[in-house]
Amino acid sequence: MAEKPHVVVLAAGRATRFGGGKLDAPCAGKRLGQWVLDAVAEAGLAPGAIVVGPDVPAFARAAPGWRLLVNPQPEAGLGTSLALAARDALSRRDDAPMLVLLADMPLVPPGLIAGLAGANAPAAIRHETGRPGVPALFPASLLPQLAQLGGDRGAASLLAGLDELTLLDPPESALLDIDRPADLARAEAELSR
Repeated sequence: MAEKPHVVVLAAGRATRFGGGKLDAPCAGKRLGQWVLDAVAEAGLAPGAIVVGPDVPAFARAAPGWRLLVNPQPEAGLGTSLALAARDALSRRDDAPMLVLLADMPLVPPGLIAGLAGANAPAAIRHETGRPGVPALFPASLLPQLAQLGGDRGAASLLAGLDELTLLDPPESALLDIDRPADLARAEAELSR
């Protein structure tokens, strides 16, 4: 059995296209950001770290067992949040992989999270373009590279350059990323089925 990963939820974005406050917006009976935390628990994984900006969303403050990693400059890009998470995982001095999830993807099912967590790292979701992306599982050997990321350079470019990568094909709706209020309405409709 694969070693249980360090679970990281990225939640430091400013939500400018949404109009702010996105992760605390109500979505089918709970805060948007809570959906991924619940999916992690249902997948049988322990709480890990939530990377937040200086304005910590309420869903993250209220998350029992989760550590908060504050990115002081989230406007500098997603890469800075990934780097912060990788440095945190490296500080634990073990060989556990790091599972990266996004707080604004409420439709990622627990089974998919469990599948990634149990895969041989590196593993990622195949997006509709065919390219790998998050959610993704990074082996400990890639954490030093992730710790060097900055700006808008995220995990996708690193994943795309790997020779060996396990790709999982998610249900189509699982990859809905909430950027605008209309996306939230689509997610609510999907979650209310």
